[in-house]
Parts: sequence; structure tokens; C-alpha cells
Amino acid sequence: MEDIISTQDQDLQSSVLIVDDIAENLQVLGNILNELDIEFSYATSGKEALEAVSFNKPDLILLDVNMPEMTGFEVCEILKKNPDTRDIPVIFLTAKTEPEDVIKGLTVGGIDYVTKPFNTKELTARVNSHLELSISRRIITAQKDELHKLNIQLEETIASKDKFFSIIAHDLKSPFNTLIGFSDLLLKTFDDREPEEIKKLLKHINDSSLLGFNLLNNLLEWSRSQTGKIKYEPVLFDFAQLVDEVIDLHSGTAEKKKIKLDGSGLAIGEVNADRKMIYTVLRNLVSNALKFTQPGGEIRISGKDMGNEFEISVSDSGVGIPANKLDKLFSISENISTQGTDNETGTGLGLLLCKEFVEKNGGKIRVQSAVGKGSEFLFTIPKKK
Repeated sequence: MEDIISTQDQDLQSSVLIVDDIAENLQVLGNILNELDIEFSYATSGKEALEAVSFNKPDLILLDVNMPEMTGFEVCEILKKNPDTRDIPVIFLTAKTEPEDVIKGLTVGGIDYVTKPFNTKELTARVNSHLELSISRRIITAQKDELHKLNIQLEETIASKDKFFSIIAHDLKSPFNTLIGFSDLLLKTFDDREPEEIKKLLKHINDSSLLGFNLLNNLLEWSRSQTGKIKYEPVLFDFAQLVDEVIDLHSGTAEKKKIKLDGSGLAIGEVNADRKMIYTVLRNLVSNALKFTQPGGEIRISGKDMGNEFEISVSDSGVGIPANKLDKLFSISENISTQGTDNETGTGLGLLLCKEFVEKNGGKIRVQSAVGKGSEFLFTIPKKK
């Protein structure tokens, strides 16, 4: 609520546009508004008025009816047909006092009708009254915008909570079920099994352990990021060395699937960013690429200097991503979970972390992919002086 109140207090200075083709009238109206400490501007024709409003919308328009080329009624009709200007209140100023003229003014969208010569007190009262209403509408609009933003934030928070519990309830349960099942089976039948069978069971246990460990890592990092416990701490570091660390981490999985991991395509040296965050981003992108690349495939980590930023690429020769899923990969509200080429499972949480950590470093992340040809994830790291 404090945010909404602060928004209301900003920029509440009223502004009025005076439209009249007679200089004396402009001067009289300007003096009245000046006494009221109200900002105002002039237009001497309907065309000038429409041009002025297109650049800067006033809170109120004092509009003369009898003008050459375009009458005040015609100007008002144009304003009311335009979604951007139809809410600006218009007070007609005219010497015409016939009932049909008053009716026409109200019919085309005017909110009031003041006759010439002006009664200063009457005009002041009407201007103040309509300006108060205009400011009230502006405050209500600002409140609605703030409430809309808060509603979006609330929906994202609920989606994050649902995602968190979904992972705990389902995805984290899966590797532990495998661990418990195969280890229990191995314990009960160890003496009756051949070494090759035991090795096969141990492989299942090891794979599930790695999956559970990676998932827990992501869960902990994501949880800390949501509670604001991860601080952005940029340092100067050798990016090539970071790539070597990520490749070493995944070399075992790459060997098992006979996938080539290539980090030789780097055209950048030192970068200034949060090393831990960028490490997490690379770790997740390479892990995903390994998951969806067929045995015998290749994964390349490359980077290039783009002038104001560095662009890093993690590309693979994997199965690719359908076009209808590309724009959902980085959304917390979407649950994109697909089995890998060796039946690996995933939660999509890694990509959410990637997006969050890249943006915390002032960069952007995107993906391009073709089914059956592979995927390429690209993210930027702005250069820091």
C-alpha cells in the first residue's frame, strides 16, 4: 500500500490547454490560471490544439467553439474518438447561449459549458472542480496499475511456490526411489549375482545419486535466490578457466554417452561478473545439452566479443526443441519436463536459474533450436569498466 501512496504523490501538478483564436481571451484565461498556480499552454486553432495534445496530454482543455477552419465541437469529436485523448475533460468557452448549442457541446463530449464574457469566480470554480476530478482519475489509474503489478508479482510467487513443492513431491522423490530400490535389491541378492550384474545395479545407483545431487544443488540455489540470500558479487576472472572447470565436472557423463565436449571456441579472456552465478549457468546449460544429445554427438562452448558485451554459446547436436515450447522454457508458470536420450529426467528448474542469474549480471539469455538438428543457448555478459 505504501508503494501505491507514493505513486499517487508523484507528478500531481495540474496542466491546462487553452484553445482560442483571440489573443485577448488567451491573455485573460492565462492570468486566471496563473493566479491559481496552474500550469497552462496555448493553442490558437483546432489543428494546433490536436498537435499539442499528441505531444503532451493536459489534465483539462478550455476550448473555444467559434474558430476558423475547425470549430471547437469538431476538435472535441476528434479527441473523443482517439483512445489516447478521449478521457481528457473539455470545457467549452463560447458566446453562444442557445440551448441547442449547449446540448451539442455536451453531446460531442464536453463536460461543461462556460459563456463569454467570463465570470472569473464561476470559471475558477469550474476549472478547480474538473481538475480535482481529473487528478482523482489519474490517482485511480495509478492505483490500478500498481495493483496490476502487485497481482502479477503475487501470481509469480504462487507459481514459484507450486513449482517448488512439485519438485519436492515428485522429481526429488524419483531419484531417491531408485536409490532405495536398487540398493535394497543389491543388498538382498548380492551373493547370488554375477559381477557384471552388480556393476549394472551400481551404475543405476550412481546415476540416481548424481541426479539427486544436481537437483538438490539447483533447489538450494533457487531457494536462496528467491529469498534474496544470493548477492551479486562481480569479480574479474578468466572465463576459459571457468569453462575448463565445467567440462571437467561433466567429463564422466560425456564419456558414458560418448559425447564430445569442446570448449576451444572461446574468443574472450577475462570477464567481470559474478563467478558463482556464471558457473551455475554454464553447469546447467552443459548438463541439459548432455541430457538431450545422442551418443556420439558433440557439445560446443564458445564465446565472442560483441563490442559492448560478451556473448556465450552452448550448442549441441541433440534432439532439438519444438517451436511451440521455445518461449516457455524460461517461464516459472510452465512445467516443461522432457526425458533425455538416456531416459534422464529434469524439472526445468535449471533454466529458470540460468535466466535469473544471467539477468542479475545485466545480460540476456535466449535459445534457438530445430527438432532433430540440435539447440543453441546464448547468453550475454555486459562488459564492465
